[in-house]
Amino acid sequence: MDDLTQNALPQYLRSDRPLFGLTVLVVEDSKFACEGIRLLCLRSGARIRRADCLRSARRHLQVYRPSVVIIDLGLPDGNGAELIEELNAASPRVGIVLAISGDSFGESVALAAGADGFFAKPLISLAVFQETILSLMPKDYVGKDIVRTVSSETVEPDLIAFQEDMAHAAEVIEKDTAAQQVEYLTLFLRGVARSASDAALLDATERLGAAHAQQRQLTLELACVAGLVQDRLVARTAI
Repeated sequence: MDDLTQNALPQYLRSDRPLFGLTVLVVEDSKFACEGIRLLCLRSGARIRRADCLRSARRHLQVYRPSVVIIDLGLPDGNGAELIEELNAASPRVGIVLAISGDSFGESVALAAGADGFFAKPLISLAVFQETILSLMPKDYVGKDIVRTVSSETVEPDLIAFQEDMAHAAEVIEKDTAAQQVEYLTLFLRGVARSASDAALLDATERLGAAHAQQRQLTLELACVAGLVQDRLVARTAI
């Protein structure tokens, strides 16, 4: 655990902020998903730091040791499972290593890489967030013993962050449609669509992913996804 965890004073811990004193490093390229986690940390009393790729995360980890690391599996410069394996093998090890993904196979991949737990997107439940982390804290962590009721509160990330994700997706589509970028685009948009409960975008992204996996011509699927992304960028004025 980091110094904040070790020095957390009981008088600052309350039932509504049981993660006070923890520093959470979120390795996530989606600003919408990260904004949701920021709100969950804020409600829980934890500090948040963000990295949007593996390279940035490694720079963070050279400077300080967070209490908790939450790693998205689909990142622009590689698979988050790589970082999970690195952290699991490191000594001293980060206290809690968690994965997050919008893919159904994400949990098995993350646990095989050494993650302590897994969050499925969308992650909006305060109770799920707090209970998952507290269940993995050491026995002597004072926050675990605070009597509290399980909150049914959920968070709603700012839609401006969703717009920023759409702008990023549009840049990826315009820049390069090579196989590697299509795979990344599919992972990215699948997670964003699940986080935003955008059924139309999720369906189009799933069809793009299926076509890519089958090595079919992607012209129609890419055009559909690109059109939906542009529709959501045009809708900016309504937000």
